[in-house]
Amino acid sequence: MAEALIALGGNVGDVRDTLRRALAIFSDDHQVRLLARSSDYRTPPWGVVDQPPFINCAAIVETTLSPEQLLAHAQAVERAFGRDRAHERRWGPRPLDIDLIAYDDLQMATPVLTLPHPRAFDRAFVLVPLNEIAPERRIAGRRIKDAVARVDRAGIEKLPPYPKAP
Repeated sequence: MAEALIALGGNVGDVRDTLRRALAIFSDDHQVRLLARSSDYRTPPWGVVDQPPFINCAAIVETTLSPEQLLAHAQAVERAFGRDRAHERRWGPRPLDIDLIAYDDLQMATPVLTLPHPRAFDRAFVLVPLNEIAPERRIAGRRIKDAVARVDRAGIEKLPPYPKAP
């Protein structure tokens, strides 16, 4: 089994509920099993700033899927929650975004997937939640806790626990 780091976020609708439900579907315990999940964080938009703040979290999963299969699985979950990549603005508003940040220590670059995620070290909204659950984990030789110390974390707010579903 492989271990993967996943970043989730969105800024359309009840994002915290979407994240909770999407992660439950994503980590179905058959091919993907949830090992750890961060708190939710309210974060400023990145890339396109004229939009509402995002809610982000991170997860560690164990999987039998290949990196490409895991990416396809993530995109299927996104579509189930209304994401339409073909008709959205890049870095714009979205109900759900699931990014594969790292897959074991694999380094690869294909037309559909680059690992580790090429902008992970630039994004506090990825590193802050990952630091909560895996500060010693290395991505491309860098510890997450060292990488998070080098990014601007202004405007990132850890949210209280989300109420459990009835």
